[in-house]
Amino acid sequence: MAGEGGMSFFRRGWSAATFSAALIVVAACGREPAATEIVEPLPAPSYGEEEENPEVFLDSMEVGSRELYAAREAVLAAAKIPPGARVADIGAGTGLYSLLFANAVGPAGVVYAVDIEPRFLKLINQRTADLDVGNVVSVLGRDDDVTLPPSYVDVVFIADTYHYFSDRAAIMRSIHEALAPDGRLIILDYTLDETHKDDPRRAHVRFGKAGLVNEVQSFGFKLVDEPSVPGLKDIYMFVFERV
Repeated sequence: MAGEGGMSFFRRGWSAATFSAALIVVAACGREPAATEIVEPLPAPSYGEEEENPEVFLDSMEVGSRELYAAREAVLAAAKIPPGARVADIGAGTGLYSLLFANAVGPAGVVYAVDIEPRFLKLINQRTADLDVGNVVSVLGRDDDVTLPPSYVDVVFIADTYHYFSDRAAIMRSIHEALAPDGRLIILDYTLDETHKDDPRRAHVRFGKAGLVNEVQSFGFKLVDEPSVPGLKDIYMFVFERV
């Protein structure tokens, strides 16, 4: 989903081991290799170097997200985030929705922008500092854990991210633990049916709406709503409650 809204390496499924391996190669490239040493070339950076061009993240991932960006205000309204709430934006990416939620919850609330890619957390910190937003907390997650305290957040928001989880059972278990007893889980994902089966743009989507509902409910959640969101055509929105 390169260019899809807010997507991060969390959604691409990059692991810490993969990132570390890349760093090792960078270190090796800084010296002359031994005759018996093979140094693999590094791939081109997916989103450029943020020190030189931080706007590339916003241009390619946020504005380029089409529906998720264009319908952001309608999504926010459908999410019904109350003032004072504690919200976790899982796979926060560029922080598009984290910033919207920060305004909705107000000074009495807090938004946890969770991602496993430090560059995105750095970008979110930069944006919140530039905008003088003081109620967004960047959280470094893991492949199998959102790293939030138990029964701590009122709302968990997952947009264009669920299908990228490499260990959905573990991640959903940690989300279930992090939600308050009456907490809500909001998932936005791409539709997948017979009309999309040969569409390469849906190759990353694992299953259709019924499959997602069945799986999420098996992790201890109950579907309570499917809001109709103006501006969303290829993306649906589900609201679950923790049970």
